[in-house]
Amino acid sequence: MAEAQWQNWSGSVVATPATIATPRDERELAGLVAAHDRIRVTGAGHSFMPLCETGGLLLRLEDMEGELEIASDGKSARAPAGWSLARLTEALWEHGYSLPNQGDVNPQSIAGAISTGTHGTGAVLGSLSTMARGFRLMLADGSIVECSCETEPELFEAQRVSLGLLGIALEIRFDIVPAYHLVEHIRAVPMAEVAERWDDLAAAHRHVEFWAFPYSDDVILKALDPCDPCPPPAHASDMDEKAFALYCKTVRRLPKLTASLQRQLMKHVKPSERRGPASRIFPSERGVRFEEMEHQLPRESGFAALRAVIDWIRSKKLPVAFPFEYRLVAGDDIWLSPFHAGDCASISMHQYAPMAWKALFGEAETIFRDHGGRPHWAKRHTLTREDVDRLYPKAADFRRIRHDVDPNGKFLNPHLAPLFGETA
Repeated sequence: MAEAQWQNWSGSVVATPATIATPRDERELAGLVAAHDRIRVTGAGHSFMPLCETGGLLLRLEDMEGELEIASDGKSARAPAGWSLARLTEALWEHGYSLPNQGDVNPQSIAGAISTGTHGTGAVLGSLSTMARGFRLMLADGSIVECSCETEPELFEAQRVSLGLLGIALEIRFDIVPAYHLVEHIRAVPMAEVAERWDDLAAAHRHVEFWAFPYSDDVILKALDPCDPCPPPAHASDMDEKAFALYCKTVRRLPKLTASLQRQLMKHVKPSERRGPASRIFPSERGVRFEEMEHQLPRESGFAALRAVIDWIRSKKLPVAFPFEYRLVAGDDIWLSPFHAGDCASISMHQYAPMAWKALFGEAETIFRDHGGRPHWAKRHTLTREDVDRLYPKAADFRRIRHDVDPNGKFLNPHLAPLFGETA
């Protein structure tokens, strides 16, 4: 245990917990839970919202004892919830398995990724939360409970996207598939062509997405498809991080050059290919720090929303350094999932971390909401309790379950209490 300052990956959320602890077993963890009345759990700190912020006990679970267990039918696995996705996917690969889908980074903890609805891309593929089949939780009183669709089904439904409000995830059981390899193709394509062919592209590729700089008429199109077994790729990233870092520093110093630099960058995008194990191709190194906002929109509204926000940026000549990321995610039935209303287009808006982002995101959020957007819980948003009730018909049921398992609000914090705590 130690007193220390904590900050998230981007540096925008800073907290000074009374205690930061890294327990190694359930007995030690139970003692910590009993001794503190305010607790949050952190993984890699990839949440841009203050989900992990606390003045009480901050827990890190990456050193908790436990191991990967593959079910006898080979359709699911069980792993310590504090493991990173990187550690999990490498362990699965050694046993001949993969996750059905991943996002484009992998430092996040399994619990953090699932509890916030983290996702990759794929028209018929859901978020990581849809892969969860069961949880082993330590509740606020230190007791341990298992939940699944057969056992404690309401707790399970609420836990699938829980924001860490129901208890401390100890182990998670989730779907797996036989190990597979992927080939990644990247190329520059006119935005107009992508918009016209988008449905065909989505149907033709297992995974397809694109990045759109606001001042370029071309986009960077990325497709991933299964391929024959092959060695790991020579490069751990889908982009040149050094060149992009230099560009971002220049835009910060000389924002008036944003538009011209983006058009120049796009001229240097050449067709490229990477092949390898799925666990090595899905994620890429992301060393250039950024702030992020993301909205999930009805699939049919995605391009209209993207055009509207890009038109706004161009009309105001705003220095937005990063490109938008446009992906597809299948709908689900999870209570607090942004995808609960059907198949979605997911649009991520980023800004270079040292540059101004608050006012920029605030205006853009209005545009996304006008097109039916629901924000990613871990990325910048300004949802109120009323917004949550309007967007999530099962919000009252979630609050009821939260109160049942944590009546004193041990797992609430100043950000989450107004949204999910008791009303005044």
